[in-house]
Amino acid sequence: MKLKELKTHRACMEILQLYGKELINSPKVQRQKEFIQHGKVTVYEHCINVAYMSILLMKLLKINFDKKSVVRGALLHDYFLYDWHIPSSINKLHGFTHARTALKNATRDFELNDVEKDIILKHMFPLNPALPRFKESLLVCIADKICAVYETFSIPIIRTSKVGGRSYVNSCNLFFPTYGIQYSRLDL
Repeated sequence: MKLKELKTHRACMEILQLYGKELINSPKVQRQKEFIQHGKVTVYEHCINVAYMSILLMKLLKINFDKKSVVRGALLHDYFLYDWHIPSSINKLHGFTHARTALKNATRDFELNDVEKDIILKHMFPLNPALPRFKESLLVCIADKICAVYETFSIPIIRTSKVGGRSYVNSCNLFFPTYGIQYSRLDL
Protein backbone atom coordinates (compact mmCIF):
# COMPACT_ATOMS: atom_id res chain seq x y z
CA MET A 1 0.00 0.00 0.00
CA LYS A 2 1.49 3.31 -1.06
CA LEU A 3 1.57 6.09 1.51
CA LYS A 4 0.04 8.65 -0.88
CA GLU A 5 -2.88 6.31 -1.63
CA LEU A 6 -3.42 5.63 2.07
CA LYS A 7 -3.45 9.37 2.80
CA THR A 8 -5.99 9.92 0.01
CA HIS A 9 -8.19 7.14 1.37
CA ARG A 10 -8.02 8.52 4.92
CA ALA A 11 -8.76 12.05 3.67
CA CYS A 12 -11.83 10.74 1.79
CA MET A 13 -13.06 8.93 4.90
CA GLU A 14 -12.56 12.07 7.02
CA ILE A 15 -14.70 14.13 4.62
CA LEU A 16 -17.36 11.40 4.52
CA GLN A 17 -17.44 11.30 8.30
CA LEU A 18 -17.40 15.09 8.73
CA TYR A 19 -20.32 15.80 6.40
CA GLY A 20 -22.14 12.46 6.38
CA LYS A 21 -22.09 11.03 9.88
CA GLU A 22 -25.38 12.63 10.94
CA LEU A 23 -27.23 11.26 7.89
CA ILE A 24 -25.52 7.87 7.95
CA ASN A 25 -26.48 7.36 11.60
CA SER A 26 -30.05 8.59 11.08
CA PRO A 27 -32.62 5.81 11.67
CA LYS A 28 -34.39 6.95 8.49
CA VAL A 29 -31.26 6.51 6.34
CA GLN A 30 -30.54 3.22 8.13
CA ARG A 31 -33.80 1.91 6.61
CA GLN A 32 -31.93 1.75 3.29
CA LYS A 33 -30.18 -1.36 4.65
CA GLU A 34 -33.48 -3.21 4.10
CA PHE A 35 -33.36 -2.84 0.31
CA ILE A 36 -31.00 -4.27 -2.31
CA GLN A 37 -29.69 -1.90 -4.97
CA HIS A 38 -27.23 -3.72 -7.28
CA GLY A 39 -26.30 -7.39 -6.94
CA LYS A 40 -25.95 -8.03 -3.19
CA VAL A 41 -25.24 -4.40 -2.29
CA THR A 42 -27.89 -2.63 -0.23
CA VAL A 43 -29.12 0.86 -1.06
CA TYR A 44 -27.38 2.02 2.16
CA GLU A 45 -24.04 0.58 1.04
CA HIS A 46 -24.52 1.95 -2.48
CA CYS A 47 -25.13 5.48 -1.19
CA ILE A 48 -22.00 5.31 0.99
CA ASN A 49 -20.05 4.03 -2.02
CA VAL A 50 -21.33 6.90 -4.17
CA ALA A 51 -20.46 9.47 -1.49
CA TYR A 52 -16.97 7.99 -1.15
CA MET A 53 -16.47 7.85 -4.93
CA SER A 54 -17.67 11.44 -5.26
CA ILE A 55 -15.12 12.57 -2.66
CA LEU A 56 -12.38 10.62 -4.42
CA LEU A 57 -13.28 12.21 -7.76
CA MET A 58 -13.27 15.68 -6.15
CA LYS A 59 -9.73 15.04 -4.93
CA LEU A 60 -8.56 13.65 -8.27
CA LEU A 61 -10.11 16.47 -10.33
CA LYS A 62 -8.73 19.19 -8.02
CA ILE A 63 -11.78 21.38 -8.67
CA ASN A 64 -13.47 23.32 -5.90
CA PHE A 65 -16.78 21.63 -5.00
CA ASP A 66 -19.27 22.16 -2.17
CA LYS A 67 -18.12 19.09 -0.23
CA LYS A 68 -20.97 19.10 2.25
CA SER A 69 -23.61 19.21 -0.49
CA VAL A 70 -21.81 16.49 -2.48
CA VAL A 71 -21.70 14.12 0.50
CA ARG A 72 -25.27 14.81 1.65
CA GLY A 73 -26.68 14.64 -1.89
CA ALA A 74 -24.82 11.40 -2.60
CA LEU A 75 -26.03 9.81 0.63
CA LEU A 76 -29.65 10.70 -0.21
CA HIS A 77 -29.63 10.27 -4.00
CA ASP A 78 -31.42 6.90 -3.79
CA TYR A 79 -33.59 7.62 -0.75
CA PHE A 80 -36.66 6.03 -2.39
CA LEU A 81 -37.26 3.51 0.47
CA TYR A 82 -38.75 0.54 -1.37
CA ASP A 83 -37.49 -2.67 -2.96
CA TRP A 84 -37.49 -1.95 -6.68
CA HIS A 85 -36.90 -5.63 -7.46
CA ILE A 86 -40.42 -6.54 -6.31
CA PRO A 87 -42.93 -5.54 -8.99
CA SER A 88 -45.56 -3.08 -7.75
CA SER A 89 -47.39 0.05 -8.83
CA ILE A 90 -44.97 2.14 -6.69
CA ASN A 91 -41.84 1.13 -8.60
CA LYS A 92 -43.05 0.84 -12.18
CA LEU A 93 -40.40 2.38 -14.41
CA HIS A 94 -38.08 2.67 -11.40
CA GLY A 95 -35.13 3.98 -13.42
CA PHE A 96 -37.21 6.91 -14.64
CA THR A 97 -39.11 7.71 -11.43
CA HIS A 98 -37.02 6.90 -8.36
CA ALA A 99 -35.03 10.16 -8.37
CA ARG A 100 -38.24 12.16 -7.91
CA THR A 101 -39.40 9.75 -5.17
CA ALA A 102 -36.01 10.03 -3.43
CA LEU A 103 -36.22 13.83 -3.55
CA LYS A 104 -39.77 13.80 -2.16
CA ASN A 105 -38.71 11.54 0.73
CA ALA A 106 -35.50 13.45 1.42
CA THR A 107 -37.21 16.86 1.51
CA ARG A 108 -39.84 15.40 3.85
CA ASP A 109 -37.25 13.96 6.26
CA PHE A 110 -34.29 16.38 6.00
CA GLU A 111 -33.53 20.02 5.33
CA LEU A 112 -31.82 20.31 1.92
CA ASN A 113 -30.20 23.13 -0.02
CA ASP A 114 -30.68 23.67 -3.77
CA VAL A 115 -27.47 21.81 -4.70
CA GLU A 116 -28.45 18.73 -2.65
CA LYS A 117 -31.94 18.73 -4.22
CA ASP A 118 -30.45 18.95 -7.71
CA ILE A 119 -28.01 16.11 -6.98
CA ILE A 120 -30.87 13.84 -5.92
CA LEU A 121 -33.19 14.80 -8.77
CA LYS A 122 -30.60 14.73 -11.58
CA HIS A 123 -28.43 11.74 -10.63
CA MET A 124 -30.07 9.58 -13.31
CA PHE A 125 -28.95 11.77 -16.22
CA PRO A 126 -29.01 10.88 -19.15
CA LEU A 127 -31.80 8.31 -18.48
CA ASN A 128 -33.76 11.21 -17.01
CA PRO A 129 -33.06 13.91 -19.59
CA ALA A 130 -33.02 16.93 -17.23
CA LEU A 131 -29.47 18.32 -17.20
CA PRO A 132 -27.64 18.65 -13.88
CA ARG A 133 -27.66 22.32 -12.87
CA PHE A 134 -24.55 22.23 -10.67
CA LYS A 135 -21.09 20.70 -11.08
CA GLU A 136 -21.75 18.79 -7.82
CA SER A 137 -24.78 17.14 -9.46
CA LEU A 138 -22.74 16.01 -12.45
CA LEU A 139 -19.99 14.70 -10.15
CA VAL A 140 -22.41 12.53 -8.14
CA CYS A 141 -24.08 11.38 -11.37
CA ILE A 142 -20.71 10.11 -12.64
CA ALA A 143 -19.80 8.55 -9.28
CA ASP A 144 -23.17 6.77 -9.25
CA LYS A 145 -22.51 5.19 -12.66
CA ILE A 146 -19.02 4.03 -11.62
CA CYS A 147 -20.37 2.49 -8.42
CA ALA A 148 -23.27 0.81 -10.23
CA VAL A 149 -20.82 -1.01 -12.52
CA TYR A 150 -18.60 -2.12 -9.62
CA GLU A 151 -21.58 -3.29 -7.57
CA THR A 152 -23.35 -5.07 -10.42
CA PHE A 153 -20.23 -7.17 -10.98
CA SER A 154 -19.71 -7.68 -7.21
CA ILE A 155 -16.48 -5.70 -7.00
CA PRO A 156 -16.40 -3.93 -3.62
CA ILE A 157 -15.63 -0.21 -3.73
CA ILE A 158 -14.53 0.08 -0.11
CA ARG A 159 -12.60 -2.80 1.43
CA THR A 160 -13.34 -3.51 5.08
CA SER A 161 -12.08 -5.91 7.70
CA LYS A 162 -13.68 -7.17 10.89
CA VAL A 163 -11.92 -6.80 14.21
CA GLY A 164 -13.75 -7.78 17.37
CA GLY A 165 -17.10 -7.95 15.57
CA ARG A 166 -16.84 -4.37 14.24
CA SER A 167 -16.17 -3.46 10.60
CA TYR A 168 -13.28 -1.14 9.82
CA VAL A 169 -12.66 0.48 6.47
CA ASN A 170 -9.06 -0.06 5.41
CA SER A 171 -8.77 0.77 1.72
CA CYS A 172 -10.45 1.66 -1.53
CA ASN A 173 -10.56 -1.05 -4.20
CA LEU A 174 -9.91 1.49 -6.93
CA PHE A 175 -6.40 1.73 -5.52
CA PHE A 176 -6.09 -1.84 -4.27
CA PRO A 177 -8.30 -4.10 -6.40
CA THR A 178 -9.09 -7.44 -4.80
CA TYR A 179 -11.93 -9.34 -6.38
CA GLY A 180 -14.23 -11.74 -4.56
CA ILE A 181 -13.99 -10.37 -1.01
CA GLN A 182 -17.21 -9.89 0.94
CA TYR A 183 -18.41 -6.33 1.45
CA SER A 184 -19.12 -5.54 5.10
CA ARG A 185 -21.48 -2.82 6.21
CA LEU A 186 -19.87 0.48 7.13
CA ASP A 187 -20.82 2.05 10.42
CA LEU A 188 -19.32 5.46 11.10
